[in-house]
Formats: sequence, C-alpha cells, structure tokens
Amino acid sequence: METRELVYFVTVAEELHFSRAAQKLGIAQPPLSRAITRLERRMGVRLLERTSRRVELTEAGRVFLDECRGLLQSLDAAVRRTQQAALPPRLVLAVRPGTGSGVLAQLLRAHEGADPDLVFTHDRVAALLEGTADVALLCAGTDDLAGLETCEVAHEGPIALLPRGHHLAHRATVTTAELRQAPAFREQCPPLGLDEILDRVALGQLVTVVGSSVADRLAREVTAVPVTDLPTITLVLGWRRQALRPEAISFIRTAQRVTTRQARIPDTA
Repeated sequence: METRELVYFVTVAEELHFSRAAQKLGIAQPPLSRAITRLERRMGVRLLERTSRRVELTEAGRVFLDECRGLLQSLDAAVRRTQQAALPPRLVLAVRPGTGSGVLAQLLRAHEGADPDLVFTHDRVAALLEGTADVALLCAGTDDLAGLETCEVAHEGPIALLPRGHHLAHRATVTTAELRQAPAFREQCPPLGLDEILDRVALGQLVTVVGSSVADRLAREVTAVPVTDLPTITLVLGWRRQALRPEAISFIRTAQRVTTRQARIPDTA
C-alpha cells in the first residue's frame, strides 16, 4: 500500500465528493476513482458507498479513515524528527504559558549546555508526539502522559490572578466558585504568552488560575490569591524515549540533579 493511496482516500473521505477531492489533490477525477476502487479491491472491503448523488463512508471506511490519519501523522512526525536530527545540536522545550516559570528558570541556570529553544504552547504533548519538541514541561494529572517517560521536577500551588482593584484581590484565599462569578474568569489559562496574560489581568480583561511560580513576575497592578479548592500542580518533564537526543538527556539529568529527585534517565546508547 502506498502513502499516496492513503492521502487519496483521506481526501475523498473528508470531502465526500470525488470532484472536489480531485481538485484538492490536483489530479483528474477518473484516476482518483480508479485508485479508490483498486484500494477497496486489494483490501477486500467496501470503504465508500457511492451513488450518482452522494458519497458516504461505510463503517469499515470510518475505521480506515481514523487509521489513515494516524499513519499519516506518524509519518509526518517521523520526517520532522529525521530532519531535526540533521540540524546542529539543539534542544526544543515545550512550555505552557503561566506554568513552571520558577523551576524552569532554575533548570536553565543550572544547565551547562546550550540554552534550549522554548516553544510556548498549550498542546505540549502534541509537540512531543509530532516531533516539534524534544522535552516538555507538563502537569501530572491534567496532561495525558501515556507513552511518555517523565521526571518530577516541582510542585506548585494554584493561584488566581486578579486586577489589583478586584473585590477578591484583598482576600487571603478564594475558591473557584467565587472566581466563576467574575465575568472575565477563564478556568483554563488562555493560549497566550505570560506577559500578555498579565497585561490582560491588569486591564481587567482576564481573571485566571496559574501556578504559584508566576507570583514572582507579577506587575504592580496584578494580585495573586491562593485558590483553596484546586489540587497542587505537580510539574514533570516529559519526553518520548525513542526520540531522545543527547542534548535532551543532558537537560533531564540537570533536572534530576537540581530537584534531587530520583528518576530513571535513559542511556545514551
């Protein structure tokens, strides 16, 4: 089975229209139709129900569509990781804005190698799986760590970021129920850089919850108040064992040394 055939099928399955799919692929419709027919014949199952008016996926076609998407994504990720392996040595670290800035700064100061390239994203696990990041700073309990190696690096208490003039800003503690009464409250920290998050809070456009290490970077117009009914955030470094490079191994060993926690670190062999 050729990759081209998978791309053809996914395009037809998503468009549910052979003419539109052919146009999107930049080929004529007859060769596309023949390719799908050959694919069905070779697999021994009908993937699409076709009439003169419509195209629909069969149950087998729906299963094959999910499988094809996964295979094509894995292939794309493999190509990216291979391309990155040919680049000069570097480390790409995926970080969520508003989380772990304290421990991250500590690790960067202690690391003897070159500073990693930082990618600020809320989809850090995807960055690992897609090969756009070598290591990610993740939250145990909220991020999906299945299939990843991890090393625990820190614990952070949840704090609410509030404008200085907010009626909850002078409280010793708050609850999520109280925060939900604020019109600007966002339970999940928005996908913005930390500076923009703090600016929006200072201007009264945002109230959100982040890790306590952010408290060291607050502007005068932003107040941090501990949130009592949310669990402590456990921060871990995560990575894909089979894709690990020496630069990443060095950084993980730095994390183990700095945090004085025992973790299984992969061999370079």
